[in-house]
Amino acid sequence: MTTKQILIAAKSTKTYMAGLTAERKNAALLSIAEQIVAHTDEILKANAEDMKAAQGSISQVMLDRLALIPERIKAMADGVRQVAALPDPAGEILSEKIRPDGLKITKISVPLGVVAIIYESRPNVTSDAAALAFKSGNVCVLRTGKEAHRSAAAIVAAMRAGLEKCGIDGSVIGFVEDISRESANELMRAKGYIDLLIPRGGAGLIRACVENATVPCIETGTGICHVYVDGKADLEKALKIIENAKCSRPSVCNAMEVCLVDKAVADGFLPLLAEKLSGKVQFFADPVAYGIIGGQPADESSFDTEFLDYKMAVAVVDGVNGAIAHIAEHSTGHSDCIVTEDDAAAQKFIAAVDSAAVYVNASTRFTDGGEFGLGCEMGISTQKLHARGPMGLKELTTYKYVVSGNGNIR
Repeated sequence: MTTKQILIAAKSTKTYMAGLTAERKNAALLSIAEQIVAHTDEILKANAEDMKAAQGSISQVMLDRLALIPERIKAMADGVRQVAALPDPAGEILSEKIRPDGLKITKISVPLGVVAIIYESRPNVTSDAAALAFKSGNVCVLRTGKEAHRSAAAIVAAMRAGLEKCGIDGSVIGFVEDISRESANELMRAKGYIDLLIPRGGAGLIRACVENATVPCIETGTGICHVYVDGKADLEKALKIIENAKCSRPSVCNAMEVCLVDKAVADGFLPLLAEKLSGKVQFFADPVAYGIIGGQPADESSFDTEFLDYKMAVAVVDGVNGAIAHIAEHSTGHSDCIVTEDDAAAQKFIAAVDSAAVYVNASTRFTDGGEFGLGCEMGISTQKLHARGPMGLKELTTYKYVVSGNGNIR
């Protein structure tokens, strides 16, 4: 099918999808999870072809994002099951009141309609996005990058098999077969067909969608995440948090990219950090930090780069106010952390840092739909209108007013 045909089919399926009961949706999601596991061999075979084709063209950490193993496929299925267990947001009564003239005004949560997702080299986004869209009553249109296309196609085939076993039209999960740039542009311009476009990937993809889309678009993902080590931090705690935030999975948007250190503890802390991450992380240090731990001198771009790799920018700042000022200048509004035992410093940081997630003494790696109890996520919104932070089921709904009267006229 062409991209236009997929969009036409998606639009025509909106009413059907919105009419499915919570019970049918939950049964279908459990069936989808079963079929994802049942199709493990087919998915792994497709992924092996993607991995072979991507060798030499993307970095090692991006290859890790692309790679599937049986445990990751099982985790995808478990994510779908978790979504099935969550309350259905569609049809929820958000408010209800009766006016003096007798009119009853009810505010009800409803699906957005058709949600399109453009994403890059993470096959698990396929099942996460489809499960969330389906549970919230939306039709989804998935468009992956060329690196993950075979893997995503195999996952979609498994999910559609799960739907068909429950007698549900598989077209509620649309999959764009065209991997050219034009298909992405077509989704961005599909006014009248797409109710919300969500880009999930690197800064280039997000910028292209935000700047060129004529359909409503959520700005997601780019994460220049900071960890600030305060003068009153527990330094062992700080080392543990930074190692996890940077090294547990550096290719994801909630990975830490910048370490800020209070000048009061820089001489003592930075050598400990360098020793802790020796052989793991390359440092790009400002002049003060460079004088203490060496590494590479930071340039103008170092503190505005989402490395998505074992690289970290380091700066020494003048206390919590210096950290707040630095973050205000360089943050992408994703996730930022303070490590401190000083409640006053923590509260000042919380109040002043304008990010979707602000942490006190915890790794930024927790900015994730699963970790927030949302089952999984559609993406991390770094904007403020409609949705902010991990986007779960509720963020895939809007609302309408139902006004009931008895012959009322104005």
